[in-house]
Amino acid sequence: MADFTINEMQEMQRALQDKYKGKWEPISPANGKNKLLWMIGEIGEVIDIVKKYGDSKAVSDAELRKDLVEEMADVLMYYNDVMLCYGISADELKRSYAKKFEKNMTRW
Repeated sequence: MADFTINEMQEMQRALQDKYKGKWEPISPANGKNKLLWMIGEIGEVIDIVKKYGDSKAVSDAELRKDLVEEMADVLMYYNDVMLCYGISADELKRSYAKKFEKNMTRW
């Protein structure tokens, strides 16, 4: 399977937003904080799985792993909604990520 790019994820999020226009709050800077809060909620669901069942079981038990990956997908969906709300492109994120990586590589 090929890598799953941020551009592909954002295209999928745009399609979801188009489909549920009028039912979901629109992608806009004013709604960015709400998307962040929803993302934090999804991160909490990931944490709950690991906390309740432990690291090893969350990875090795097929059903738990499926749930863990699904919750991680939810986190990424909201992450991409946040990027869309604030107009952050994949290229902009890549540049910033690479710069931060270099900074961290030389930090200590």
